[in-house]
Amino acid sequence: MTSRYSSPSDLPPTLPVFPLRGAILLPRASLTLNVFEPRYLALVDHALANDRLVGVVQPAAETGSAESPQGKDFPVRKVGCAGRITAFNETEDRPLVISLGGIARFALGGEIASEAPFRIFTVDFIPYADDFIVDLGEDDVDRVRLLATLRRYLDANGLNADWERINAAANEQLINTLSILCPYGAEEKQALLEAGSLSDRAEALVALAEMELAARDDNSGTSLQ
Repeated sequence: MTSRYSSPSDLPPTLPVFPLRGAILLPRASLTLNVFEPRYLALVDHALANDRLVGVVQPAAETGSAESPQGKDFPVRKVGCAGRITAFNETEDRPLVISLGGIARFALGGEIASEAPFRIFTVDFIPYADDFIVDLGEDDVDRVRLLATLRRYLDANGLNADWERINAAANEQLINTLSILCPYGAEEKQALLEAGSLSDRAEALVALAEMELAARDDNSGTSLQ
């Protein structure tokens, strides 16, 4: 479990990184990835043979629209999140499905020269030491507004949700999970990742949903209020 990590000193100074556009990981939330490229199958093998730790980062904006650009020279975002492989399932034709449990965000440092097909970077967890504090800032979240906006968003898009689980979820779990699962673009996802506090991330989620609802309202000529 990710609870074994209680401070930056519990994590290594370097990580193999999985650059994937539109994918973010956050503390104590989960991310499921389908892994099929040889370079990332090798990364998973490396992680499983060592400490099971992987860094999730996004390619930088200037790299275009490729989900994960080829090669080792493309720039990546300066903030990512470390995750531990908590489960994996290998299919008959070798692709893997892995689950990552989020631990803490990091500032990306320099790249480590390696003959491995994947990339390895130095990472600094100290700027995000607060990520190791469970439920930090929960009381600052406007949960009523968040849930009301979520309900409006789901209704407008014809989506269902397990409201019993949502209502039972703690603020941190709810906000970080919604940030990972929300169907927004790379820039919006990175903004959610880099939010300074849990309440900031909640406000960003609400703002993004309200902008989409407003755009839908303008296009349809009907009110969602």
